[in-house]
Amino acid sequence: MKEMSVAHTMKCLVACIVLLMVAPLAQAHPGHAEGGMAGLLHPLTGLDHLLAMVAVGIWAALLGKQARWLVPLSFLAVMSVTAVAGMAGLMIPAVEPGIAASVLLAGLLIGLRVRIGAAAGAVIVALFACFHGFAHGAELPADAQAWRYIAGFVFSTAVLHAAGVGLGVTMMKWKTALPATGALLFAGGGWMLAGLN
Repeated sequence: MKEMSVAHTMKCLVACIVLLMVAPLAQAHPGHAEGGMAGLLHPLTGLDHLLAMVAVGIWAALLGKQARWLVPLSFLAVMSVTAVAGMAGLMIPAVEPGIAASVLLAGLLIGLRVRIGAAAGAVIVALFACFHGFAHGAELPADAQAWRYIAGFVFSTAVLHAAGVGLGVTMMKWKTALPATGALLFAGGGWMLAGLN
């Protein structure tokens, strides 16, 4: 299967941005904003979530072939399940450190160009997703409909993953892009962890 061209990648990224801009309009009329908008915006309002979601897509692109859909799909599925657990009031330890650590570890995986099988990659990002999903669920607005909230953040996360895959495919064309991106993610995750102490 041929690699996507830079022009095709840019078209995908533009489409993702347009979807992010149009989706809030679709949710904005009366009766549709209760949770959908909050969920849609939730992954976009925290740098930790935003970086992790894009990083998952970049690493999936690096792994190639079926990992480009299996790795993001694994993240989305586990995130959704753990979000329900968070909404139900279940507790897991170290949620915020886990989120920061996911950014740091994603930076290592990308910066060192770690290549493993698609299934193993899916398991690793599923672990990341446990923390992100739980945080999304625990932060369900009191007046929001849960299913709309979940649908909103799953959509936003999928768009961020797709943007990450597009970026990853493009970055693989330049020798220093992935190590530099990995280093920035690693530093960002480390900074977030340090800020929690």
